[in-house]
Amino acid sequence: MGDLVIFYEWAMFAARWLHVVTAVAWIGSSFYFIALDLGLRKTPSLPPLAHGEEWQVHGGGFYHIQKYLVAPEFLPEHLTWFKWESYATWLSGALLLALLYYIGADLYLVDRNVLDIPSWGAIALSIGSIGLGWLLYDTLCKSKIGQSTTGLMLVLFAILVAMSWGYTQLFTGRAAMLHMGAFTATIMTANVAMIIIPNQKIVVADLKAGRTPDAKYGKIAKQRSLHNNYLTLPVIFFMLSSHYPLAFATQWNWIIASLIFLVGVVVRQYFNTRHARKGNPHWTWAVAVILMLIIAWLSTGPRLPEGAETQISAGGQQYMDSQHFAAASLAVQTRCAMCHTAEPAYEGVYRAPKNVVLDNDIAIANHAREIVIQSGWSHAMPPGNVTEMTAQERALLVEWYREGSNS
Repeated sequence: MGDLVIFYEWAMFAARWLHVVTAVAWIGSSFYFIALDLGLRKTPSLPPLAHGEEWQVHGGGFYHIQKYLVAPEFLPEHLTWFKWESYATWLSGALLLALLYYIGADLYLVDRNVLDIPSWGAIALSIGSIGLGWLLYDTLCKSKIGQSTTGLMLVLFAILVAMSWGYTQLFTGRAAMLHMGAFTATIMTANVAMIIIPNQKIVVADLKAGRTPDAKYGKIAKQRSLHNNYLTLPVIFFMLSSHYPLAFATQWNWIIASLIFLVGVVVRQYFNTRHARKGNPHWTWAVAVILMLIIAWLSTGPRLPEGAETQISAGGQQYMDSQHFAAASLAVQTRCAMCHTAEPAYEGVYRAPKNVVLDNDIAIANHAREIVIQSGWSHAMPPGNVTEMTAQERALLVEWYREGSNS
């Protein structure tokens, strides 16, 4: 039974791989179409109802692209719909969220120092808050505020700041950052599934029925697509943030998350302006650099309160009860705790890697799966085997984990 963790770990790797691949496809097509839309030109040779055209060269050939705001006079036999890139990204992200943060809620989602709630309660808050984001955003877009691009973006930013702070009051710092990504990505995917694609289908249905499609559907879809474009870079940051404790394990992590949205906006503004042939706003890079320096400075502030783990997790007790636990704990504290402690002793290491502290028995039992993967079945830790963990100690960790899993 203990070896099933290997298949579980590969399942998470496969889900992460799928998530990255589909995200690349979605983000790539999103960036391409925004750049294409902004670069369209009006020429005298445009056919009736065409809004603009663009000539492009790629792969040894030339492409002539024309855009219709409503629809051409005739419906082509074949239409390519760009939607599954978005859907697959969200679905694979939801799977990864469940595999890591829901199944491992005791370790990765719930922080007893922040909010002492059962795992099921934290999972319910997670799902509810992610859904709430879409409802708030969609209501705003359909309100009078949504008629003002600037007003809508300011209110949306205020909501994102509030959620950044709110998540840090509910979950671990790592989970708070990840949830900002899930919160934002859900808005983006729902834009595609609930607004952009349905509106396009209405236009196609009208054209097939011989009716003149209403231009408002394209206008609404374009607004949501533009929002997605500006939200993309922050979502990528949140996807990567779990690997960097300086981003999620500081007292000001919610401010860091808020500023990341501004960085993403100014960077996209630079590219959008260039693609629209309206100049080169180099000031945007200066703003982005200043914001990143502020973020780096904020990360030097007080770390999140970290007391020693005092509560054994639901799965941790079985590993603490193992007859090999004492020897395994000694091996971990001898070979790993010089870095994985609140005050690392190893030169050049200032914070515990990934904020994982292994300097007490309860923490070691709670992190049994990670320990055996990193130092038992693989030789990933200690890095370069700098503390000279022996083959016998690695075998001991595997035996300890297997015994605990089978108990």
